[in-house]
Amino acid sequence: MKKLLLFTLVLVIFAVAGHAQQPPNILLIMADDMGYSDLGSYGGEIQTPRIDQLAQNGLRYRQFYNAARCCPSRAALMTGLYPHQAGMGWMAVADLGTPAYQDNLNNECVTIAEVLRSAGYRTYMTGKWHLTNERKIEGGITDNWPVQRGFNRYFGIIPGGANYFTPFVYSNNERYKAPENFYLTDAISDTSVQYLKDHFAQKNGTPFFLYVAYTAPHWPLHAPQTVISKYREKYRAGWDALRQQRFNRQRQMGVVTKAAALAPRDTAVPAWTSLTPEKQEEMATRMAIYAAQIDIMDQGIGRMVDVLKKNGQLNNTLIMILSDNGACAEFISSGESKAVTGEANTFESYRIHWANLSSTPFKEYKHYTYEGGIATPLIVHWPAGIDKKLNNQFVAEYGHLTDIMATCVDVAGARYPAQYRGHAIHPMEGKSLQPHFTGHTNNRGPVFWEHEANIALRNGPWKLVAKTPENTEFNKQSLRLYNMEADPSEMHDLSREQPALVKEYYDAWLAWAKKIGAFPLDTRPYGERLQVYRRNVNGTFDDNLGGWNVRKNDGVQGTIIIDTLSPLSGKKSVLASVVQPGERPAAMAMFWPFRVTKGETFTLELKTRSNQPARFMLRLEKADGAFEKIIDEEITAETGMKEVKFRSTAAAGNGQYRIGLYFGKMAKGSKVWVDDVRLVRN
Repeated sequence: MKKLLLFTLVLVIFAVAGHAQQPPNILLIMADDMGYSDLGSYGGEIQTPRIDQLAQNGLRYRQFYNAARCCPSRAALMTGLYPHQAGMGWMAVADLGTPAYQDNLNNECVTIAEVLRSAGYRTYMTGKWHLTNERKIEGGITDNWPVQRGFNRYFGIIPGGANYFTPFVYSNNERYKAPENFYLTDAISDTSVQYLKDHFAQKNGTPFFLYVAYTAPHWPLHAPQTVISKYREKYRAGWDALRQQRFNRQRQMGVVTKAAALAPRDTAVPAWTSLTPEKQEEMATRMAIYAAQIDIMDQGIGRMVDVLKKNGQLNNTLIMILSDNGACAEFISSGESKAVTGEANTFESYRIHWANLSSTPFKEYKHYTYEGGIATPLIVHWPAGIDKKLNNQFVAEYGHLTDIMATCVDVAGARYPAQYRGHAIHPMEGKSLQPHFTGHTNNRGPVFWEHEANIALRNGPWKLVAKTPENTEFNKQSLRLYNMEADPSEMHDLSREQPALVKEYYDAWLAWAKKIGAFPLDTRPYGERLQVYRRNVNGTFDDNLGGWNVRKNDGVQGTIIIDTLSPLSGKKSVLASVVQPGERPAAMAMFWPFRVTKGETFTLELKTRSNQPARFMLRLEKADGAFEKIIDEEITAETGMKEVKFRSTAAAGNGQYRIGLYFGKMAKGSKVWVDDVRLVRN
């Protein structure tokens, strides 16, 4: 009997030890364009009871930092590196020509999913990816999509934004139109819930990593009317009264310290009382829709927490909730209807007026490296891993998105690789937050920023920061220095009082910027950068038909596809096949649009061959129906490869032009291959 009791005791000890060593599940939730003060637990009036409950039973960070914009932030979050090191120094719409700004997640980084999967985790993602160049997305190049970057299952949107009611959505590597009665936020939440249920039914006992990347509350302002109606009356009070109310609550809660001041209302925002009643109603509706988007997100998070509770996994699940950047002051208005209703035919933003509220108590917004642009709420809930005495407390030390990777690696007992799939991997830049969970320091050290030549450095209490307007060269005279412990709202510039410290920190920032490839600092506007990239034609079709607009009509029977079996000179060519010709060359055509400045001339060249003599048209023309053609040539393709080159006349004016390849009147049975389409400015 004694031996039996001893044996049983040993088994119990081993079972308890095994249970204690079991790595936690990790649920990482990111909101999109949500400001620092929007959540109830950070002073906001929006109803977020489920998130707030997690805050009350966990930790909140007063000073946690993102990377000022969606793509850079997502890169830093997913890889534990500065965005430039991961290839995402700017936005996924353009490759700016350097490794730091290729704006497509590179092979010198690993994702949290890749690291945790190698440690035995099941990995799932729902929501917005936005780490793949959009030309590649259009071409269906999947090598850098979530399931190719470590996730077992994925549902959401690969590009950066979508209509909430009628988007194209992605399931693993498949793209399809959303069904009827669809709402994107609910779809992200419901799929997350389903992934959790499936995991507990099929993989119970295996830890999971679930990354939920909501598009809410990013524009467009879309939400069901029943939820919008909850908030209409509240926002008729206006931004001035609500900013003060948020700030008062922040001080009462301890979100901000007594040293914090409320930054003055942005000078671009008028006083609420100066608006007409009609304008007040319109603006109140904008914010009501925005609030509804966050409200619905909160409800979905609650459903996930309920599944964790039901399966007895809430205690051993590390939940982290944060936002990708500060409040968004962008002016967006491009829908079919200009009425602010929140319905599918609208496409509006809530504007700088309400972004100023969301940034409370800070100044500035998304894009910029003042606190309003880079401060995010961070809520951490993990009953098994956080000292209960710290529940509902605030972490005074600052942290950064790169710390999330380090934290996941730490708590999972995973190994961050020096090499992965034959590529050398940059060392992690972050530090684990786990010491904060027991009331200790993690000795964070300096953190750096660069986005559109908006720069910053945080080191201990000190922050060096500069704002650079578009189309303006960075100027060291714009550098400002703040003591963030004494002045967390950045109201009192100390750069003149501490010139030696400014120099020391700028030199440190400069060394970092050179190391990660931040130069040349680029301040061109979004559209200009995009149009420069458009001149880099996808003419070797490495990205399939990404960036090309393909059109077929007028009864033509035929196809324009990518051919990898019999290309001309590279791995891929376009193959235009005509079974039955149309009435006009434009019946089957493909176009590459780009901006042209008056007086510019170009050389356009390509390679072609065909299965039989076939004629098609090559044009460089105005894209707005003005019928100006600065190249207009008929090409006769033959069975042998043929290289053609044409020089344009001068463009008559500024505007959108396009390369046009017109195949619609080729002879029946014709097959024409085209490759190496090159556009050169003379």
